[in-house]
Amino acid sequence: MGDKSYLYLMGAILCEVFATSCLKACDGFTRWLPAVLSVLGYCCAFYLLSQTMKTIPTGLVYAIWSGVGIVLISVIGFVFFRQSLDLPAILGITLIMLGVLVINLFSKSTQL
Repeated sequence: MGDKSYLYLMGAILCEVFATSCLKACDGFTRWLPAVLSVLGYCCAFYLLSQTMKTIPTGLVYAIWSGVGIVLISVIGFVFFRQSLDLPAILGITLIMLGVLVINLFSKSTQL
């Protein structure tokens, strides 16, 4: 694809992961700065996601967005919030990562 769709998608994923991290840090909207950053991050994420959906099928966009987001936010939860995952959670996340790879490497739908 010669357009910027995948750059928009990457930006949407990063904004969503940032917003979700801020959502955790805002402690139930009791801390105003992370709360505001969370709302702004989600607004940016949804805008970029809408731009992505102009050229990539919605199901593929959502699968990639949610799959990569799950992996990244799990790593951030582990590193910054000291949250651990058990073996079934790690295996499930690994399967999600494999699914995203299969879509991107083998699906003809991503090559519009």
